[in-house]
Amino acid sequence: MKDKLKNDQKAGKWLNRNVAAMGFTSLFSDASHEMATSALPSFLTSLVGPVEAPALLGLISGLSDVSSSFVKILSGWLSDKTGRRKPLSVLGYFLTGIFVGMIGFATNWFEVLFYRVLAWLGRGTREPPRDALLADSVEQRDYGHAFGFHRAMDTLGAIVGPLLSFILIPLILFRDVFLISLIPGILAVGIFAIFVKEKKTKPKEGLKLVESLKNLPKRFKMFLFVMFIFGMGNFNRTLLLLRVQEIYTPTTGIIIAGSLAVFFYLVRNVTQAIADYSVGALSDKVGKQKPLAFLGFFMFGLMCVGFIYVTPNIPFLILLFVFSGISAAAVTALEKAYSADLLPTDLRGTGYGILNTLDGVGDFVSSFVAGFLWFLFSPTTSFLYGATFSFAATILLLTMLY
Repeated sequence: MKDKLKNDQKAGKWLNRNVAAMGFTSLFSDASHEMATSALPSFLTSLVGPVEAPALLGLISGLSDVSSSFVKILSGWLSDKTGRRKPLSVLGYFLTGIFVGMIGFATNWFEVLFYRVLAWLGRGTREPPRDALLADSVEQRDYGHAFGFHRAMDTLGAIVGPLLSFILIPLILFRDVFLISLIPGILAVGIFAIFVKEKKTKPKEGLKLVESLKNLPKRFKMFLFVMFIFGMGNFNRTLLLLRVQEIYTPTTGIIIAGSLAVFFYLVRNVTQAIADYSVGALSDKVGKQKPLAFLGFFMFGLMCVGFIYVTPNIPFLILLFVFSGISAAAVTALEKAYSADLLPTDLRGTGYGILNTLDGVGDFVSSFVAGFLWFLFSPTTSFLYGATFSFAATILLLTMLY
């Protein structure tokens, strides 16, 4: 397998066995937890009522993200230190697949929080070593293609998951959607464990975490700062679903409103799936800063501005969710591909760990703040908050890294 992977890389065959297997793993894993994510606002509303749901949704999403962040640096550093990235990735996929499904057994909001935090700890465990393993599997010239393809498969799963929820929600209980999500979650673990291979490297027994962090390249540290600024405003997308649900519930009822929210979410994810690979491939030709700045940061800001003036107009809402999909594609694919350009091979696990950690901390702050601004003032205040940080990150990326 090692020789075949090397030959594929030399021949420019970026879509090798590892890249394909990791792509299908992400497809099934995302189908699992996106089923849960798309059903979560309605399920939570059914547990606590519409008044408390926005703040609790922001709290649950934010605490899940920040809890995930606590293990990302450690997971990435351990993969550098031990020279093994696959075992940590398999463990992470297992935890996510199991505990996302366990949300279906929750009877109050605290149990929802508990299970989702455990599931997101799995995401934190798997992401840095998996990203490093993906970068190790291709040549530098193909980082955009590989990460774009991976994100496209990830997003295809994010299409299948909400689509299943959209079909199932009118037919079964909200909690049953979470239980069904166990099936693709377990499939994801099996694919990664069986088909992904890694090149063995010697353990670095004397490698210290603090030393690894200090040795990260200066330009990468600057990039981390920019990504953190964006993350401070990049609140969890479940708040978009909640906004749509609030708009339509007075006239359609919560069941139809929940289904419409999932429909718009599906539009977003279809858009992201189309944009993921396209943006990644484009970045291998034109560079990564400008596509990330304009298609990622700036477009998220435009979406936030649009939600300030949102109405129950379906074409307008579709446009906003299209903006959300393009932005998500650019950010998730290009931040990893650009990081691979900036990081040396022996520090990739640590680098991706700190990147994912800062992303998680930013997500926690943004989701927590946006949720409570919504609760204390209005949705307009939340979206204005997100737009401000997005536009600031656009300016910083275009000035600091040139």
